[in-house]
Amino acid sequence: MNTNDDRKNLIYQLNGRPPFLVAFPLGLQHVLAMFTSNLAPCFILAGVVGLDGPGKIIMAQCAMFISGVTTFFQLYPFPLFGRKSKLPRIGAELPIVMGTSFAFVPTSITIGNAYGLPGVLGGALVGSLVEFVMGFAIKPLKKFFPPLIIGAVLIAIGINLLKAGTGYWAGGVGSASYGSPQNMLLGLLVFVSVILCQRFGRGMMQVSALLIGILVGYVASFFMGMLDFSALLGASWFAVPIPLRFGYEFHLDAILSFAALYVVSGLETIGNTSGITVAAFDREATVEETSGAIIADSFGSMLASVFNTLPNTAFGQNAGLVAMTRVVNKFAIATGAATLVLAGFVPKVGAIFTIMPNSVLGGAIIGVFAMITINGIKLIAKAGFSQRNITVLSVTFALGMGLATGPEAMTSQLPSLVRYVMKDSVVAVCIIGIIMNIIFPPDGESVAVITVD
Repeated sequence: MNTNDDRKNLIYQLNGRPPFLVAFPLGLQHVLAMFTSNLAPCFILAGVVGLDGPGKIIMAQCAMFISGVTTFFQLYPFPLFGRKSKLPRIGAELPIVMGTSFAFVPTSITIGNAYGLPGVLGGALVGSLVEFVMGFAIKPLKKFFPPLIIGAVLIAIGINLLKAGTGYWAGGVGSASYGSPQNMLLGLLVFVSVILCQRFGRGMMQVSALLIGILVGYVASFFMGMLDFSALLGASWFAVPIPLRFGYEFHLDAILSFAALYVVSGLETIGNTSGITVAAFDREATVEETSGAIIADSFGSMLASVFNTLPNTAFGQNAGLVAMTRVVNKFAIATGAATLVLAGFVPKVGAIFTIMPNSVLGGAIIGVFAMITINGIKLIAKAGFSQRNITVLSVTFALGMGLATGPEAMTSQLPSLVRYVMKDSVVAVCIIGIIMNIIFPPDGESVAVITVD
């Protein structure tokens, strides 16, 4: 085998530097696979809190920038206490790609309606400390969060997001054209395009199904006269992401709501980390790798709050891309991270997505929301349907989903903090599930966290 072949084979090794022309396309496909999902949570929240076009561009710009920066930390860890310290570091030194988490969207909507964007950013900033602590104490804490509970939370997240997704498909709640045949047809076109790419596509076409669906929607909306290019034309070509643009408000109920979700985010990161090491290296993730990945999750979410956007997490679709291609080289994936960072300095990139009709976004992401629900069902199925598990789930959904979505009279006499938490079904399911898991201790088979495929 010649030297050139040896250099190209470096893409299947964690370390080493393959030729740039080989590495860059592989890094770019990671960006394409996560780009839409990375920005969509920002646009959903921006619509809820009433941000204008420039505000949406700022959130999108910062989301790209922070995703790239945090991915670099996962690839090239930063030792918090020196290189010789045995204490955890920021980052796993694994091919983990970070992005804005959908898991926080339902809670962010609830908090945004109550306190606005400053309340969301303040709650996300302080709440992230829980995941930081979790990274240092993952072994003793893991037993409190078996797959059964994480599965229930994922189902609650998916159900809440499906409601938001259908609202966007119809044109955006409150919009003048909400529910119009034009919006419904455009959303359906995008949805079908995504499904066809996933069903018949291969390789990059399949993993970029969301992006392709959005491109189809863009073309269709142009011919339907639904695109307004003023925001794109008005956006600058270069701007430095500036922190603290929207301010902070700190409310205890908001902080506790986010804290509960950071636990879920950390456990999802455990699953994605193990999924990468099993698929790419045929081994379980080490404690050092798992701890570093979770701490990077927390650190990235802190940075995201400082830079005006929603929390970060390890992206499952990118973990799946690593498993599919077996490309684990840090340098190759770092070229994708660098692309995200550079895109964060070009507001026109974010503006391209801000002018997107709501129905295009809804048609593209509603399938993602359904998949979150399915992943929750898969976790519960793997945990099994013993009498103990059925009891825990029954009480968790009865109180968590029932009270949260039921008449206000059911919760009006509760203490204000409890009443607020019960308004958010995702947080309620998480907290009640944890309590039920303690009251009904799981058997040995239910303790380990199971990877979400």
